[in-house]
Amino acid sequence: MLRIALPVIRIDSFTENYLEALKQSGAEPVAGSVIDPEKFDGLLLPGGLDVTPSLYGQDAAPETEPDPALDTLQLAVLRRFLEIGKPVFGICRGHQLINVALGGTLIQDLPTAEAHKHISLGVDHVHFCDAEPDSLIAGIYGTRFAVNSSHHQGVDRPGNGLRVVLRAQDGVIEAMEHETLPVWCVQFHPERMCFKHQRDDTVDGSLLFRFFLDQCKRKSEIRDQ
Repeated sequence: MLRIALPVIRIDSFTENYLEALKQSGAEPVAGSVIDPEKFDGLLLPGGLDVTPSLYGQDAAPETEPDPALDTLQLAVLRRFLEIGKPVFGICRGHQLINVALGGTLIQDLPTAEAHKHISLGVDHVHFCDAEPDSLIAGIYGTRFAVNSSHHQGVDRPGNGLRVVLRAQDGVIEAMEHETLPVWCVQFHPERMCFKHQRDDTVDGSLLFRFFLDQCKRKSEIRDQ
């Protein structure tokens, strides 16, 4: 069974959503603050508080709520996974952290943030997105589809090697894929769009988890040859 690392300092109900989605998709997820990349097939960077703005050369805006300890942990783990070429999947904060790690920047509070924040705790906004026709995500969902939304920040300048492949209708970057590395990231929350959280007004988030695990399996098989 594929082992997937989730580097977190604490496990809460939101973390449990990621763990459950990975388990239901057939993986063995392991969450914690001690992660040895050599012992895992892939890395999932989940949502959470904002990335520290000094990491991308900015002062913190009043709306920003950084988590420096989590930044330190996740950046160290991410860089090791990138070095050894194992698959990485980022969600929400993870999407933004990957971008920063690769030299990109963030918008600390989107001009259209009210359209992207969650409506209330556990209740997400929903909006349509448009995908690049030749992207991997378009191969999964098509070129226009609906996703959930629960964030106030977004990617500004994409990091080195990252290609923007999905945007919300207001232009917010909703997904990127790396040009050469096995790295994919999305701004929305597929873990709240699948299995017991599956909803009728969005696509099925489980397809993204299965895509990621398929990539992990392929990389693992190549290493074992």
